[in-house]
Amino acid sequence: MKRTIKMLLAALFGLALVTSFTYAAGDAGKGQKIIQKKVSKACIKAGVKDGGVLAKKHTQAEWQKVYDDGKLNDEIKNLCPTVKPLKDKYVDNVFAFLHFYASDSGNVPS
Repeated sequence: MKRTIKMLLAALFGLALVTSFTYAAGDAGKGQKIIQKKVSKACIKAGVKDGGVLAKKHTQAEWQKVYDDGKLNDEIKNLCPTVKPLKDKYVDNVFAFLHFYASDSGNVPS
């Protein structure tokens, strides 16, 4: 019985550790605020009415690839041509938002 409990606790700890590293780079809530303040006006002119619509332009895997390649600013510029590039300190949070609310995530921003 003790061994089973120890194994269960170890598995839970491992799961908690893995999920904490998934979004350790950024915060989706902060990313949403950054998009609202820095990106939304330029995107509205391009027909993207809010950050949720911007996030739905790609799947999570596609956003991950764009981020891993270091081309997040380029992709946002491609979708919203008049937007100014994001500062480096904002990129991780904006990515976390875009990834969390991507087209295949099933999540809807509030």
